[in-house]
Amino acid sequence: MTEGRPAAKEYAGERISVSFETRRCLHAAECVRGLPEVFDTAARPWVRPDGAAAEQVAEVVRRCPSGALQYRTADGAGEAPDRPTTVVHSPAGQLVVRGDLRVESAEGTRAETRAVLCGCAASDLQPYCDHSGPCGED
Repeated sequence: MTEGRPAAKEYAGERISVSFETRRCLHAAECVRGLPEVFDTAARPWVRPDGAAAEQVAEVVRRCPSGALQYRTADGAGEAPDRPTTVVHSPAGQLVVRGDLRVESAEGTRAETRAVLCGCAASDLQPYCDHSGPCGED
């Protein structure tokens, strides 16, 4: 576990494992639209990493804007950060960031590759957006 990182649910597969941090999920649904045979919210478990090729699972996980989904391949490799780092100000006021990130919060410092940060200071999950304030309204 990375310092400052709350526990995430781990879904182990033979070639790739996917972790999910519920509090970070903003329900963009990139996962369920991208690979419904792997990500199915009506099934238990809702993540079945062996339902598609590891490369496909990794590609869909990287679409998750909030970083709630992460992956690690069987050889221990995780997601490489985008270079250069990008910061996009969403129309709602959130900051959508991708790259080699170090995010500081009350829980400590986290290494990240993707995050949606609160732009209105109303989130209970600072500095991450949790859709509780005006910047979370799309």
